Amino acid sequence: MDRHLDPLLRELMGAELRAERHRQRRTLAEVAAAAGLSMQHLSDVERGRKDPSSELLAAILGALGIDLPLLLLRAADGALVGATVLELRSTPRASTLAPGPAGLHGAGGRAGGSRVRLLAAA
Repeated sequence: MDRHLDPLLRELMGAELRAERHRQRRTLAEVAAAAGLSMQHLSDVERGRKDPSSELLAAILGALGIDLPLLLLRAADGALVGATVLELRSTPRASTLAPGPAGLHGAGGRAGGSRVRLLAAA
């Protein structure tokens, strides 16, 4: 089976779930216990190895105190960052564009961050 080049939704969501857990400075054991699942299963979800059911995802989100729309927006943001990097590398004008905190800026734009932000408050 060929590995799809684009990240899968489960990989994007898993990465965001792990990032949120780390932002909250919580352990895998704490969140797994609060969600009512094993540490191994939560770890597999976070690494994008398991596709969580909607019920399992709701339990994990509840344990983290975030909602599904926020998770999906963050996952989409992460996917756009990856797509933007690939697009910039293949664009002849890539040297004049740099991703910044609020999107792409020309050479005179703000420097610094490397993320395209969809979320203003999150």
